[in-house]
Amino acid sequence: MPGTFTQIYIQVVFAVKGRENLIAKQWKDELHKYIAGIIKGKDQKPIIVNGMPDHIHAFIGLRPAMALSDLVRDIKNNSSNFINGKKWVRGKFSWQEGYGAFSYSHSQIDAVYKYILNQEEHHRKKTFREEYLNFLKEFDVPYDERYLFDWVD
Repeated sequence: MPGTFTQIYIQVVFAVKGRENLIAKQWKDELHKYIAGIIKGKDQKPIIVNGMPDHIHAFIGLRPAMALSDLVRDIKNNSSNFINGKKWVRGKFSWQEGYGAFSYSHSQIDAVYKYILNQEEHHRKKTFREEYLNFLKEFDVPYDERYLFDWVD
């Protein structure tokens, strides 16, 4: 019986609610590993998870048996519960609604990996808003400014 063979690479970007700088250096690596574990636990391939104090990038090898929206929902719900359970932030931690998702070819894996790995260096030159709007324009994604993240500049 023939099988289903796919190769889908997606970069997902999502932000902390209110775009607050709540992801602290002392626990960000543990959070990134936890998010990678959520992805792997859903039978998907975590290629790299990294980010800044106010947002996350996750590069994923996606199997079509799972809807991307379900995976992102589970990542955000489970990681919020993890952060709150650890009491890493004062009050209740949560992610903003929505996310960006951008697809890549196999030949782009190395470049996207390096881009996500070097987030701190990248954001010395460009704000998250500039980065995100650039993704939307580069991938020709139509958008309405009213429904983008809450920006803090």
